[in-house]
Formats: sequence, structure tokens, C-alpha cells
Amino acid sequence: MPTTTIRMEADLKARLAAAAERAGKSSHAFITDAVTQAVEQEEWEAEMDRVAEQRWSKIVASGRTVAWEDAKVWIEARLEGKRPRKPAARKSGR
Repeated sequence: MPTTTIRMEADLKARLAAAAERAGKSSHAFITDAVTQAVEQEEWEAEMDRVAEQRWSKIVASGRTVAWEDAKVWIEARLEGKRPRKPAARKSGR
């Protein structure tokens, strides 16, 4: 396994050691978990950006959207456990 060296202020290193101890982990495990969590979060955000961009491109190409009021009614019905018909997309401005 490759090694990465990080430099940190003494105060942060002491805080890291205390946090790791509270979590019942070694400093190494705590750092590895934190880096893993940060990488996974960034990957998730990048995927959400990709999906949003893809959907926005579809909207721009088609000009069709679902009105917020229609979407809101659909979402509220779903939250109540109902299975409503999805609202129809239509050209903007109507």
C-alpha cells in the first residue's frame, strides 16, 4: 500500500489524536475514514452535477418542463403513500 505524508500543526495533531481516541480508532484509521468520506462526498456531488447537467440539456433541447405546482402536488401525494400519475411535461410559457 502506498504511503502519503501530511503535515499539520501540532494543535491539529493533538485534536486528531483526541478525536480518534473518542472514536475508538487509531489516528491512521481516523484519517483514512475522513479522507474516504471526503472523496465519496465529492464523487457523489460530481455525479449529481453530471445528472443535473444532463437533465438541463434535455430541458434546453426540448423546451419542456413540469410546472412546480404540478410537481408539488405529485410529490405530496407520493409522501402520503399514494401512486399518482406523473405530471406531464409541457413547453415553458404555457
